[in-house]
Amino acid sequence: MVDQFFNVGIMIKAWPLVIKGLGMTLLICVVVIPLGAIGSLLAALGALSPNRALRWASLAFIDLFRALPPLVLLIFIYAGLPFAGMSLTPFVAVIIGFFLNNTAYFAEIFRAGLLSVPKGQREAARSTGLTPAQTLIWVTLPQATRNVLPDLLSNVVEVVKLTSLASVVSLGEMLHAAGLVRSITYNASPLVLAAGLYLALLWPLIRLISRFERRLAH
Repeated sequence: MVDQFFNVGIMIKAWPLVIKGLGMTLLICVVVIPLGAIGSLLAALGALSPNRALRWASLAFIDLFRALPPLVLLIFIYAGLPFAGMSLTPFVAVIIGFFLNNTAYFAEIFRAGLLSVPKGQREAARSTGLTPAQTLIWVTLPQATRNVLPDLLSNVVEVVKLTSLASVVSLGEMLHAAGLVRSITYNASPLVLAAGLYLALLWPLIRLISRFERRLAH
């Protein structure tokens, strides 16, 4: 058991490749999370728009990409679109797939946050002379974000874990790197190493989420 799962020698040899994969994992997160946050805010505002066409289009987008399994979406983008003459690199396919998936999930969180802000707050802001855009930026959005901050952080954790799916399109993120070493050594220790790095990366964020939840509860 120790030799197959906790072989220190193999972990040391796998370390450079797994760390390189960790860099790719972090790069995916750095690109996807901000893009997803911006796209989701626009989708949430569209879902709350008084314009019926925009509202239904936004809701359809959110429902569609929340319902589609991210793995199916990723494989379709990477392996399906080439049949339509659109060949994408693994990195671009991963970014697009994760962006669509996370935009949909972040949008529902932002929509709930925007709806949690009392209407009187917006009316009071408008009465002071603020424009609708200024009211959104300075009054509504800060309160909405605070109300759903634990959910937003939880979704960030899901994004980090989601990056492991990139291995199916041979993108060299951390799981893919650990899998390559495992296939060469016929030993599961590199996978345990990758799991330990995921834990070290996500555990502080999970504790931070719990802290925010306790503070909001009080």
